[in-house]
Amino acid sequence: MGSSAPRSACALLLLLLLLRAERLRGAELTFELPDNAKQCFHEELAQGVKFSLDYQVITGGHYDVDCYVEDPLGNTIYRETKKQYDSFTHRAEVKGVYQFCFSNEFSTFSHKTVYFDFQVGDEPPILPDMGNRVTALTQMESACVTIHEALKTVIDSQTHYRLREAQDRARAEDLNSRVSYWSIGETIALFVVSFSQLLLLKSFFTEKRPISRAVHS
Repeated sequence: MGSSAPRSACALLLLLLLLRAERLRGAELTFELPDNAKQCFHEELAQGVKFSLDYQVITGGHYDVDCYVEDPLGNTIYRETKKQYDSFTHRAEVKGVYQFCFSNEFSTFSHKTVYFDFQVGDEPPILPDMGNRVTALTQMESACVTIHEALKTVIDSQTHYRLREAQDRARAEDLNSRVSYWSIGETIALFVVSFSQLLLLKSFFTEKRPISRAVHS
C-alpha cells in the first residue's frame, strides 16, 4: 500500500504534463508534390514566437526538394535547394502570416512524397515553476522528468523509423517493378530468339525439289 501512493501521484503528474504539452501547436503532414509544381503552407504567428520546421523527402527522383520560408514582409528567412532533409528553427520577428513552400519545379517527370513537421511555440516547463525553484527535485519529480525525456526520445525514434520504413518500401516497390519489366522483356526476347532459331533449322532440312519443264516439240 505504501508504494501505490507515489505511483498514483507520478501518474497524475504525468497526465498534467501531457495536458500542458498540448499548448504547443504543431502540424505533421505527408503530401504528394507533382513534377513542375510548388506547394505552400501558411501559419499566422505572433511576434517573438518560436517555430521549427523539419522535413524529409520520402519518395521520388533523387529524394530532393527545394524549400524556403518567408516572413509577412516577403523576406526570405530560409532557403535550401535540392535537399533530402533538413531542419530550421526561428523566432518570429514580426507578427503576421508566415509561409513555407516546397518546390519540385526543377523536376520534369518525377513527383515527390514529402513529409514535414511544423511546431509553433516554446515547450512549457516540465514541472510548475521549474526554472525558478532553488530546491532540488524530489525522487518522484526526477523520475517524471526522466520518463518525459524518454517519451520524447521514443516519439522522435518512431517518427524516424516510420519515415525510413516508408522510404525503403518505396524503393523496394520500385525495384520490384523494374525487375518485373526486365523479366517480361527477357521472356519476350527468349521466345523471339527461339522461334527464329526454329525457323532457321527448319530451312536447313527442307528438301528443295527441282522444277521440271516440259519440252514440247
